[in-house]
Parts: sequence; structure tokens; C-alpha cells
Amino acid sequence: MQIKIFDDKNSLGRAAAEHAARTLRKIVQEQNCARIIAATGASQFEFLDALTTAPGIDWSFVEMFHLDEYVGLPVTHPASFRKYLLERLINKTRIKNYHLLNGEGDPNAAARQVGNELSASLVDVAFVGIGENGHLAFNDPPADFHIESPYIVVELDEACRRQQVNEGWFATIADVPTRAISMTVQQILKAKEIIAVVPDTRKAQAVKSCLEGEISPMSPASILQRHSNTTIYLDKNSASLLGSKVTASS
Repeated sequence: MQIKIFDDKNSLGRAAAEHAARTLRKIVQEQNCARIIAATGASQFEFLDALTTAPGIDWSFVEMFHLDEYVGLPVTHPASFRKYLLERLINKTRIKNYHLLNGEGDPNAAARQVGNELSASLVDVAFVGIGENGHLAFNDPPADFHIESPYIVVELDEACRRQQVNEGWFATIADVPTRAISMTVQQILKAKEIIAVVPDTRKAQAVKSCLEGEISPMSPASILQRHSNTTIYLDKNSASLLGSKVTASS
């Protein structure tokens, strides 16, 4: 695991996007197809803005999978992750081969359907974030580190739901769905490469727990310590609580 720290979330987003763009260009050139997992949320704004305008990526050779989605939320809702990806990634790049999680119907059926597509081949690179409670995708603590299914339906804890309110996606915590479809921890770890984009002071405690603490289901993103090809992109705010145990480069 490599950690890179930048002055602010804009320079962090640009650097992570340059890394991701290099990776995608190389994979497309070598394989004629790049399979990716895309994260959502406020932490990914700057990264996706830079990635979608990066030169030299032939997005027609990119296949995209959805990391997570709320159960029962229509695609027209401002907090819908399908809406987010359509507006911030798919429509901008004109990706044609993408798989979105529809949580409006039977969430278990949606999880199985997209999971079958995902399991057909290895994922080349996963773009992820880390939640304020340390979650990875919507795997809140205590996360299941062992289940092998590509996607599961999970219950969202209060800290996770409150984060969504604080970021402005919902007016009150009562408006936040209590369940979501989430890619599993084991499925995320199967990606050949992981790029984690984690800015802002509100993520500092989770960053410290997940990168300096023991690997534990109570700090779900701590499992990234076990992945040999993971790069964590932080800004000075999200890295502010890290101590001498962590060696960073930028």
C-alpha cells in the first residue's frame, strides 16, 4: 500500500486522475478492454472532473461497474448514485458498456444480476473512497470480510446515514434509506489495482484508524492494507492525524 499526500483536494484529485488515466491508457492498449469499478460521493468530485477530461483514454473500450446504491431511491433523486455516475462519468465520457445497480425493485435480484456480470472476468482497477465511519463501499462496521458474493444488501448504520445528510444529499437523517446494495469487501480486493481518493478533515479519524490501526471489521477500509497494489490519495486535512508509522510520498 502506498500513501500520497497533497496540499488540498484539488491537487489530490488531479494527481489521482493522472494515475488513473495512465492506468486506463495502458490497460486499453494491452488488453483492448479495461474493467473498472467507480465510486461516488462528494469525495470523488475533483477526481472524476479531472479523469473525465484526461486526454488519450478511449472510453469505448472501458467497462464500468457500480460500487453501491441505495435501496428504494429513484434514479431521479439527487442522492441517487446511478444519477451521479450518469451525470459525472457516463455521459461525460460516453461509456457505452456500464452496469448500474437498480435498487428500486428487488435489491437481491439486482445484486445477483450485476454480480453475475462482474464475476465474468477480473476487474483491472477499482476507484474507491473511505467513509467517515471507515466504511468501504457501503460495508459499514462491523464489515463482513469473508462473504464471497460480489454484491450484498446491507443495513446502513447511523454514522453512515448522518454523513449523507452532512454532505447535503438529504435534508434529514429520516430521509436517508436504511438499506443499500454494496459491493463486498472480498470483491473489491479482487481488483488488480485499487485507487482510493480520500480528502477532507472529516475523514481524518477514519484514515488514521484504517491506515495505522489493526486490520479489523470495525474499520472496514483497514482491509486495504492487505492489497499489494493499492494507492491511497490524501490531502493534508485527511492525513492530519497520521503519525510516524505511515510513510507517505507525493
